Amino acid sequence: MKGVVLLCCLSLACQKSTKKQIAVIPKATANLFWQSVHAGAVKGAWESDVDIIWEGPASETDIAGEMQIMETMIDRHVDAIVVAPSDQTAFKITVNRAADAGIPVVIFDSGVATDRYVTFVATDNYLGGKMGADRLGAILHGKGKIVMVDTVPGSASTVAREDGFHYELRQKFPQIQIVDERFGMSTIAQSLTVTENMLSAHPDIDGIFASNEPGSEGAAQALRDRGLRNIKLVGFDSSPILIELLKQHWIDSLVIQDPFKVGETAVLEAAKAIRGQPTHKHIFLPPRIVDLTNMDEPDVHAQLFPDLKKYLGPSEF
Repeated sequence: MKGVVLLCCLSLACQKSTKKQIAVIPKATANLFWQSVHAGAVKGAWESDVDIIWEGPASETDIAGEMQIMETMIDRHVDAIVVAPSDQTAFKITVNRAADAGIPVVIFDSGVATDRYVTFVATDNYLGGKMGADRLGAILHGKGKIVMVDTVPGSASTVAREDGFHYELRQKFPQIQIVDERFGMSTIAQSLTVTENMLSAHPDIDGIFASNEPGSEGAAQALRDRGLRNIKLVGFDSSPILIELLKQHWIDSLVIQDPFKVGETAVLEAAKAIRGQPTHKHIFLPPRIVDLTNMDEPDVHAQLFPDLKKYLGPSEF
């Protein structure tokens, strides 16, 4: 009987080992955005009958750590790599190395300074920045002083948002002046600190734009701590805390992405590449503005609150 059980176990192990393995490497793993990407990647793996290896650094500023994870996956000869490069220039080397090794690479969330990938899946971040400028310009009636909480230098996705915001503001709202702009380094604590410093340096500002989730939360906390409801904050991304701050009127509105769909699409494209099927070179998913007027609409609500436990299990939370 023991021999039969052992043979069955070995048979199951062999069956599992025949699945293609896709390494999915996010910029970080902690906040809700990356957890949503993870859940979407799991769904994509289920749909395409592959296994994923989810591994990323703790912080978006750990560029070297993320690059080392990718190097390790190349050395393991995984069947494909799905990666969100934390620096568009630095990751050119590792993406090219994977391509040289015959490993198809799907880039997601942020671009990279090489075209040796099979697919790039991302939110249209430049458009998202423009949408943020349109919203802030409208609620300030086209005039005033504002500050920006940027994310990190060199991150293509958030740089695109910030560039789109700058462009749209210049084109449509020339009477709105950006008086200060500082990096929150993708942490709530640093974003809170730089917002407080800008509020102290510019006590007469009318609005704030923050280009990612930690930046938005840090900026909102700074306004709440000082009781400054008169300053209009337009943020980027979503989380339960940001939605609560929106309900409490510390945030006017949020430009949101669909990270679940990004993760799912990226894995599906990687699976196609492994099997020699046609892939799309670029897939851009549209952002949307969420405020108190539309947050309870069914499609918006589903995007704000994806069922992560269904794909990641209760132990992840």
